[in-house]
Amino acid sequence: MALQRHATTAGAAHGTVPPQQAVPVRAMLGTHAPVVRDLRSRDGRGPRALEFAAGDVVVVSGLPGSGKSTLIRRTVKDRAIDSQDTRDRWARALPALLPYALYRPLVRIAHYTALWRTLRSGDSVVVHDCGTQTWVRRWLARHARRRGRILHLVLLDVAPEVAMEGQRERGRGVSGYAFARHRRAVGRLMRDTETGLLPAGCASAVLLDREAADALDRISFGAC
Repeated sequence: MALQRHATTAGAAHGTVPPQQAVPVRAMLGTHAPVVRDLRSRDGRGPRALEFAAGDVVVVSGLPGSGKSTLIRRTVKDRAIDSQDTRDRWARALPALLPYALYRPLVRIAHYTALWRTLRSGDSVVVHDCGTQTWVRRWLARHARRRGRILHLVLLDVAPEVAMEGQRERGRGVSGYAFARHRRAVGRLMRDTETGLLPAGCASAVLLDREAADALDRISFGAC
């Protein structure tokens, strides 16, 4: 499978997408090979929206500080499961001086419980993925396959120094050791995706740089 530089509309052949046009991702899927759409290096002229089918699952992955939560909050109205939101809710409810490491296991339990409930409902969902938890993507792929739905990957390609600046801007970062783990995991995921080797069970991927991510204002789910 060849990685394609320009997204196409459902019925157009290899045409670039006008700035205001959405990309109907599921409509571009063939019957066999996965689809990789590379929207990087387009100077902000990428599509304004990504459209998926009702019931599908979308995973947004990238380095800590790359803008995953920002992208999800801006583009997804009510179908998102973001571990950062769960952490923020717990932080507001607990004493400010309590270290996150002490209640991190509870945050993770709450996050995955919410994700499990959403998956059981059969609703479409966009999921924040830290990049290192490969078992989560396998779980999501199994769920989508059992329900006759599709798992999609949206991968943010942001330089490590830009991601670290993003951590500083939000006032919360990860340790050097943890960031190195994320760099290895996301780097491997990026290299595999660029060659068309998607995570098991994943049928499509969209590659975004910071400019392409900033151009998006909607991730939506339409008809099956």
